[in-house]
Amino acid sequence: MQKRIIEGVEVYRGSDNVFADLGLPGAGKLKIKTGLAIEIRKATRALGLTQQAAAKRMGIPQPKVSGMMRGDFTNLSERKLMDCLNRLGYDIEIKVRPTTEPVGRLTLATA
Repeated sequence: MQKRIIEGVEVYRGSDNVFADLGLPGAGKLKIKTGLAIEIRKATRALGLTQQAAAKRMGIPQPKVSGMMRGDFTNLSERKLMDCLNRLGYDIEIKVRPTTEPVGRLTLATA
């Protein structure tokens, strides 16, 4: 992280992943899951669905929808979150390509 002093205050420029900046394990997966959960929240609002209706359409219990809307998606896998988006009428495209880095990375791009 890059450090600067602004008006006597230390300011650090973070990466594009707040979870990594906080030193959390599995930061890459957390970022992907967060992005998917945000898209699910947007989709349910755009469709005007109640949590109960969203739960039925996504095939998960309403308490899991409630938790997801509050940012708790720890009990849902990335695959299940993608399935939820599909059931809400969204396509998901996975793109695989070589990288110049020794280890590849996982990113989420939204329209």
